[in-house]
Amino acid sequence: MQYENILLENLYSAMLRIRSCEESLIGPILDGTIRCPVHLCSGQEAVAVGICSALQKEDYIFGNHRSHGHYLAKGGKLQELIDEIYGKVSGCSKGRGGSMHLIAPEVGMLGSVPIVAGTISLALGAALASSIKGDNRITVSFFGDGATGEGVLYESLNFAAIKNLPIIFACENNFYSTHLPIEEIRVSTKIHEVAKPFGVKSFRIDGNDVLEVYQCAQNAVDLCRSGRGPVFIEFLTYRLRGHVGPDDRIQGTHTDIRPPEEFERWKKKDPIKKMERYLLSNKILTQSEMQKIKNIVGKEIEDAHQFSARSPFPSKKELSKYVFKNS
Repeated sequence: MQYENILLENLYSAMLRIRSCEESLIGPILDGTIRCPVHLCSGQEAVAVGICSALQKEDYIFGNHRSHGHYLAKGGKLQELIDEIYGKVSGCSKGRGGSMHLIAPEVGMLGSVPIVAGTISLALGAALASSIKGDNRITVSFFGDGATGEGVLYESLNFAAIKNLPIIFACENNFYSTHLPIEEIRVSTKIHEVAKPFGVKSFRIDGNDVLEVYQCAQNAVDLCRSGRGPVFIEFLTYRLRGHVGPDDRIQGTHTDIRPPEEFERWKKKDPIKKMERYLLSNKILTQSEMQKIKNIVGKEIEDAHQFSARSPFPSKKELSKYVFKNS
């Protein structure tokens, strides 16, 4: 398939921006400046970027505990993401939510929560609303392989199929639920097959190939917009950092159970490196042009951290503001 050069450059820049943002958080996590749990998506950028590049601004997405990439790929402001992770009042959730409670309704990012499978039903509701209103919006529900152990996914698949809803169930299968390898928690590791009994069209693709993701997402979006949804897509990917924090030893008691040879094998499938090879071999960008993009992204992230350092924390007198509580 032929792609316009501007699209290819944008896909690369978006993935690089997410990766650079994630890696910039490691130092502040380790020195204790960032105090909330942070689930990094380094290595999984192609899924968020490929899908969101096939969506319109008005379309909706819902995330999970590892959603920095989803937020940025949909158009959420990087500055407000960094501020939120630092717990500053200028953050996207006013410093009340931290890394796992992200929202940018102005671009269709309607929220992320740490509860496993917690936003699947919310995405279902948004898709139902779009169907009733006829507003032609698509909703994407991002979740990990661990969420496939929750009943709400199957209830949502059934309801979405019955109502023919415009929703894409996007499963990012990185082969580990926290520290449990997928073989230990599933009889069948072919997750996309769970959608078949409900009559939902399903696909399983390389989640580290942003062009394959984009093409599959375009197909899914077309199906949903033409009233032939829902769609289930399983993306095979891999996180290059720990479940929470830079590595799985960050909390003192965890050890990284992933075999070194497995980790090295997936490093060679790095989605950004793969895209760089594609851009160079097809003479889309040169090494110097890619370096220029890296410099621009690096400066943006450096400025964002400096701004966050100057931004205040929420006032103790207003800690209950912007949040719900029982009366």
